[in-house]
Amino acid sequence: MSESRPDLRPVLRIDFPPVDRLGRGKILLLELIRETGSISAAGRAMDMSYRRAWLLVDALNRMFSEPSVESQRGGKQGGGALVTPFGEELIRRYREMEEKARLAIGEDLAWLESVRSSDTRASDTAEAVSQKA
Repeated sequence: MSESRPDLRPVLRIDFPPVDRLGRGKILLLELIRETGSISAAGRAMDMSYRRAWLLVDALNRMFSEPSVESQRGGKQGGGALVTPFGEELIRRYREMEEKARLAIGEDLAWLESVRSSDTRASDTAEAVSQKA
């Protein structure tokens, strides 16, 4: 095949009925908060507003009996955010669940890849539809 296409990959999302969800976006946000020490900087890295990032952090903190992120007020840089030990464990376990899922369905993914169309128009159409949503 002359053109390179991304590999197929499963996407793990865990629903917490009735409305909460845990998925790759919230986990990536936690990882970026850990990296930057800031909800605002993490949100910018994901091309989202501070408000959206803060709402996601708030949702994470309400989903569990322990907080994933703690705000730090004051200081020379005006405060920041810290991923808690629970948040670190949440990141670690989520990434392990992703890997377990990938390994468990690896044979099926290989089959899907073998029968995957080389017609890129299908992915272009899907991308256009998702951008309108």
